[in-house]
Amino acid sequence: ALAVAYLFIFALFSLRRRYFTFDPARVKHRIAVLVPAHREDAVIGESVASLLAQDYPQEAFDIVVIADRFEPATLDTLRRQRVRLLEVNFEQGSKARALNYAMQQIAGEPYEVAVILDADNTVGPDFLSRLNDAYHSGAMAVQAHRKAGNLDTDTALLDALSEEINNSIFRKGHVALGISSALIGSGMALDFRWLADHVGKLVTAGEDKELEVLLLREGVFIEYLDDVEVLDAKTRQESAFYIQRRRWLAAQFYALGSALGSLPGALLTGNIDFCDKCLQWMMPPRILLLGGIPLWAAVMTAAHWTASLKWWGLWLALLFALSFATPDYLVTDRLRKALRRLPVIFALMAANLLRMRGQKNRFVRTEHGA
Repeated sequence: ALAVAYLFIFALFSLRRRYFTFDPARVKHRIAVLVPAHREDAVIGESVASLLAQDYPQEAFDIVVIADRFEPATLDTLRRQRVRLLEVNFEQGSKARALNYAMQQIAGEPYEVAVILDADNTVGPDFLSRLNDAYHSGAMAVQAHRKAGNLDTDTALLDALSEEINNSIFRKGHVALGISSALIGSGMALDFRWLADHVGKLVTAGEDKELEVLLLREGVFIEYLDDVEVLDAKTRQESAFYIQRRRWLAAQFYALGSALGSLPGALLTGNIDFCDKCLQWMMPPRILLLGGIPLWAAVMTAAHWTASLKWWGLWLALLFALSFATPDYLVTDRLRKALRRLPVIFALMAANLLRMRGQKNRFVRTEHGA
């Protein structure tokens, strides 16, 4: 009931229209765009092209590609562009390791903002300008609206749906109530000096969750820009979706374990954002609620039907919450067909709970089609 009420309240507030916007900045702050990339030869070109097309002054930002195990031809192409190329060959690649290496190389330079993108992300021409407006207004941490760049398979469509529900509940709904947004791993901007001082503390493949703990522990509010979009390649294959979610679950449990020690202090000092994050990570995944509640309701119906009514009511509230959080553009006939895969995903997620050991440090790259 607590988990469903949490989702319902923030989903409901995500429907509120936000009238606040950041004023155009008078200063163009120096930006380092960090693009960690592990064998992303197929997509890095499009990502770099979208950054080179920014309406932000070219002299005010640098594109730093941390290229891990790229093909020689791709490296030659990047060297001919306005890209700062850092070649690495990690035995076990991860975004945390790539960010640590990049910040060691550029920490002493006069950057003010660090923007983190994935190699399969593309952005609009005003992306850096909008992030600069937020930073100039005092936002030390900003998450942009990451959404699917492809909806070509049922798995990709369900992955896109999951991310947009997350955007509604854990980002848009949160900032509507004055609570920090969740980070998502890419499409985010941080104060450069803050990141330089803290990047060495990132050790797992769930670096976004580690960043959240560090930011919220220090009382730094994470802003969310719903109208600044970042297109992201979604997982096309069910097997990759399964492995990716297992790693995310493991990273979440690790982050929760590292944060719980600071929870009593956060409660005493009134750090609502930090307390909310701990509560959020304690709750079971939505797909397990979506499948587990009706299963138990069916059992209770057979055993004692009057006792089942509260369980059916809880499931109905959950369905309403997910409906509130789903954007209209995804509600299509294709989505209705893709939803038939939910029982399979429910079974895979349940299995993931038993197979998380050692997964928090495992990097899983998205496989890209043609």
